[in-house]
Amino acid sequence: MQPLNRARLKKLLTQFPGHRLAVLGDVMLDEYLWGKVDRISPEAPVPVVQIKRETWRAGGAANVASNLRSFGARAHIFGVVGDDPAGRRLHETLRAEGIDTGGLIVDSGRGTTVKTRILGSNQQMVRIDRESTEGIDYERQKGILDHLFRLLPELDGVIVSDYAKGVVVGDLLAPIIERVKKAGKFVVIDPKLKNFPLYKRATLITPNTREAEAALGRVFETEADVLRGGADLLEQFKTDAVLVTRGEHGMSLFEKGKTPVTIPTQALEVFDVTGAGDTVIATFGLALAGGCAMPEAAQIANLAAGVVVGIVGTATASADSVLEHFDRIHLRHDANGQN
Repeated sequence: MQPLNRARLKKLLTQFPGHRLAVLGDVMLDEYLWGKVDRISPEAPVPVVQIKRETWRAGGAANVASNLRSFGARAHIFGVVGDDPAGRRLHETLRAEGIDTGGLIVDSGRGTTVKTRILGSNQQMVRIDRESTEGIDYERQKGILDHLFRLLPELDGVIVSDYAKGVVVGDLLAPIIERVKKAGKFVVIDPKLKNFPLYKRATLITPNTREAEAALGRVFETEADVLRGGADLLEQFKTDAVLVTRGEHGMSLFEKGKTPVTIPTQALEVFDVTGAGDTVIATFGLALAGGCAMPEAAQIANLAAGVVVGIVGTATASADSVLEHFDRIHLRHDANGQN
């Protein structure tokens, strides 16, 4: 694999704004309660967090769309929210970012997924989840399919962000994979274990190590285990490629008929891994839309993930932040006497 140089990276990133992608999946609202801790509760041995401010971000599949927009691309979100204050806030947040919400369906029979994180002195103390996980019904599936297929001629590809909250169901995903690939476009999927059988014949899936191990029913104890596992995932799910994200070990890319490639992590600091998978799938999809080969797309996605894990809370990467991160990595390498 040829490592990216700065000139090539900059050229590719400047092409991102010209692309248009759909994001399908489980949207959610990420709520942050920021405060400070200076005492322990007399009622129980737990810290008392004095809340100073509240912030909200688009989360889940909506954060994938936010990442696309932060790179200047056009994003269309497809999912379901409740008829509630959280759903309205999420709608407003997405529209303010310039994301098309025509595929975001309001379902009065379910609540919007909300993840509330309470932070004391920038340290996450607890997370509270409010969610509906039952599969969406035929009417909602049809609404998503009809709108997505009308839009398909204008799209470069489809990103599926599955958080197992009920949007990604077989009757919805199977025709999307078939129709989108038949149109000569890609479907890339950030998976959840319970839905692995639904992802067959997608262009790419991006499981983390734990998900890959669980899907195969075995533990990866050595590098050879990882290589065998990636090959087995390709065969089992009939995808064109598998990208196993491996935390501090970087990521490993497996393509049909090609030698596996492992890309070392590009994180300089890790403060919060929230949303890193969203950034990886968004950046990889944009790179594919720009005509990148998969190893090149994986390198850019790896750099973008290195940006967001250095930020507390749900975050996005941008062309400028990725270039800055690339420069910092190479400055550190040079300071350490590395090539």
